[in-house]
Amino acid sequence: MKNKDTIIAQATPIGRGGIGIIRISGLNTKKITYSILKKIPKPRYASYLPFYDYNNNILDKGIAIWFPKPNSFTGEDVLELHGHGGPIIINLLIENILKKNKIRIAHPGEFLERAFLNNKIDLIQAEAISDLINSNSILSTKLAIYSLKGQFSIKINNIIKLINNLRVKLEAQINFFENNINILKKNKIKKILNIIINNINNILNKSKINYNICEGIKIIIIGLPNVGKSSLINILSGEKVSIVNKLIGTTRDILKKNIQINNIQLNIIDTTGLRKTKNEIEKIGIKKTINEIKKSNHLLFLINSKKKKNFLNLKYDFIKKIPNNLLITVIRNKIDLTKELPGIFLLKNYTLICLSLLNLNGINLLKDYIKNKICLNNNFIEGVFSSRLRHLELLKKTKYYLIKSKKKLKYTFYEELLAENLKLANNELNKIIGIKKTKNIINEIFSTFCIGK
Repeated sequence: MKNKDTIIAQATPIGRGGIGIIRISGLNTKKITYSILKKIPKPRYASYLPFYDYNNNILDKGIAIWFPKPNSFTGEDVLELHGHGGPIIINLLIENILKKNKIRIAHPGEFLERAFLNNKIDLIQAEAISDLINSNSILSTKLAIYSLKGQFSIKINNIIKLINNLRVKLEAQINFFENNINILKKNKIKKILNIIINNINNILNKSKINYNICEGIKIIIIGLPNVGKSSLINILSGEKVSIVNKLIGTTRDILKKNIQINNIQLNIIDTTGLRKTKNEIEKIGIKKTINEIKKSNHLLFLINSKKKKNFLNLKYDFIKKIPNNLLITVIRNKIDLTKELPGIFLLKNYTLICLSLLNLNGINLLKDYIKNKICLNNNFIEGVFSSRLRHLELLKKTKYYLIKSKKKLKYTFYEELLAENLKLANNELNKIIGIKKTKNIINEIFSTFCIGK
């Protein structure tokens, strides 16, 4: 799958800037370097040199860094030109390089793809670089750095080793049964499988949390009309995101705002008030609310402290399809009308927070609750990693085959059945780190990266 083409792209963002970087990689890079610089710079040293066009006229002056293979990012000969960041001068330089050399513009993510294909990084690390570039919070950035350092890859490779060791012993029993080789008893195999499954569960649990951090934790605000949903999103975001009015049904659509708390991105969602209505537009808004609930990580259910109807009745009246695993916090608003004191209590396994959004009495209780319960302490991320939906799905499939393997122990010829399921489990883990360089997976992942990466 190695590509013989030499590629070029601008590595810095398009637009004006103090510096513009051009990256070149491939078989003809050395020849191109000599034609642009009239020399080959000292490897991995920054050299201040003129950049020549195909008529030997100086186009620009800047820093040139030469990375001979295999000690480069892509594993190929690489040249980086750090010139002035005007779009015209960068385009002029690229056009001149394209004219007189066998070279083409790089595809999105092609430099990273070559690094992966040349075994400079694994697939998890390649994805981590993309996550690092696109991170939306300090915490998601740190998670991407841990993955780039190989934290996630080490965990996956350790499980692969455990599975392979078990497979080797089982296949020895299968292939040399005439010699009465009986390396592993069923109880021993079951014990090893339980260890592997526990490791998978630990990684899955962390991966789910890390995926939410990287994507942004989705917090949805719901309740009857006029309970303070719009006021709450405005207070949490510090902006007038949503219209606040005494008229019922002011919010007819989903409103979203991204905020940062404890270095974590929260996607706060304001919704249409839940009620029975004949208004067709409002009905659409309520339907959108119910669909949005299913995609959320945490639900803030606002109730009016003056109303007698309690939260549990409201829950079953309006959102009977609410996921059982969705975390719910009940907020009892308008305690300024009932003269209650702010506080946090338990209501049949739900957290209940009493406050007033009008005079902000108790709002700090809610903010602290979000910081300490919904968000995570920064110490949590030490030694963990960034995760993608792809990783979660493959880990679930791996777990499925391992559990299936345990069930095969009750059969007479369990070694053959077990070995086959272990092989399938291994295949799923190999897809995570990219041991099997499947073309479809490579195209799907690297095509989402920027052109200069």
